[in-house]
Amino acid sequence: MIPDLAPGSLRWDEVDPARHPFDAASAAEAVHSLGPARCVPRRPDLPASDPVLIAWSRGEAELWAHAMSHALLQRYGRWAVGWRWAHDEGDFDGGPVGSWCCPRDSITTPTETLARVVAALCEWRGWLESLARWFEAYPLELAGVEDQRILWERAARNLILQVVDRTGCGSGWYGHCRQVLTWFLGRWGAAPGVAQGLVDEAIGGRFRSWTGPGTVLVDDVAERLALSLRPGSGTRRAEPARDHLRHWLAVRESVPWHEAPDSGADGPVAPSRDGAAEDIRAFDGAIDPARAEGLLTAVELLRADAARGAPLDFALLRRWQQHVLGASQPPPFRNSPAFAKGGRERYGIGPDTRARLDACLAESAPGGGQPLPLTARAARACLDVCFFHPFDDGNARSAFLALVFVLAREGIALDDVRLLRRVTFLAGSAQDPLILARYIGIHITESRRRAAAPGSAPG
Repeated sequence: MIPDLAPGSLRWDEVDPARHPFDAASAAEAVHSLGPARCVPRRPDLPASDPVLIAWSRGEAELWAHAMSHALLQRYGRWAVGWRWAHDEGDFDGGPVGSWCCPRDSITTPTETLARVVAALCEWRGWLESLARWFEAYPLELAGVEDQRILWERAARNLILQVVDRTGCGSGWYGHCRQVLTWFLGRWGAAPGVAQGLVDEAIGGRFRSWTGPGTVLVDDVAERLALSLRPGSGTRRAEPARDHLRHWLAVRESVPWHEAPDSGADGPVAPSRDGAAEDIRAFDGAIDPARAEGLLTAVELLRADAARGAPLDFALLRRWQQHVLGASQPPPFRNSPAFAKGGRERYGIGPDTRARLDACLAESAPGGGQPLPLTARAARACLDVCFFHPFDDGNARSAFLALVFVLAREGIALDDVRLLRRVTFLAGSAQDPLILARYIGIHITESRRRAAAPGSAPG
């Protein structure tokens, strides 16, 4: 499970400046034209340690920053999410950006805040362009690695030192260093999985937060990396297109769903605040008020459907999705293969795909021969929608609605959904399903606790 807006999972093809045009001169105009620019939250005039300010930072302010990242992603491509990768303990550990820190410290007045966004975006892009120049300065070939090991070693050493200088070796700086070295190997032909494995083995867990690596350690990592390369480390021939829906269905059968936490067994939860609606208003509303309005209408519909005990199927999903997409009529089931995650996952289509989705969604109902915890059934329904990918657009929102519906049908609402949105699930991951179920369980437990203790709020 990977946060959609986290830069640590970016691949070189997603950030390579040669593939993604950017005009720094027009960046300010572009940022100011985005939806979140029209609704910058104002920072409360309180000391940094005040609980009210901390809650604001983790709530309204953080959701606004997520919305700005999403808007920049839509405008420029996924590379742009790195604008928040601040030094030290900012929004993400150990990044190369100094123009942004975190919502608490970087969101002030609208004018100052948007200026910081523009500066951070341009700073991040400048760093990527400097890396591209460094990569091109060492035009190496895996096929000739035996004759180029000294050059590979020199390149790795210089790149480590570049990251050291750029990040300042604060908290978690080594994560970006690992990423940069992996990008470099990938740029010159190493298969992504191979590159990552070689880099991890060369570093060997020896880089530390708040500690700059000594010369001996840098030289040893660079030498190990160069010596580990082989001509066979290159990208393999293209394999036939995989059907990740088929892969998900196989994983789905192997997951030990019964091990999911049974936090829904204690009965309904009526929280003091509507976490789903508040998240939609803050995040989706910042992107586009019409987007938020459509989602909120869909939430109202699904809760009415849940109250009457409606079965979850595609017909129900498309009824909600009409409002999610602002369409004139309920959207049809897709009629061709679908793609997600920048084309890395492909979901096939066949004459029985819709019927199979309905059969899977039907298993979200309580009871049955082998009853499962509510958290497992909600997580599974969410992932079913993700990987069946029934619509041409808005499938992540549809999956979230399916999850909310399964909980609502058993009388449970959440006062916070931060662990359940803006995350990416991998069709082939055997761990993601139970991680999602645990996150649902955490939210149910905390919502129940806070409902019983008026005055407490999500932290």
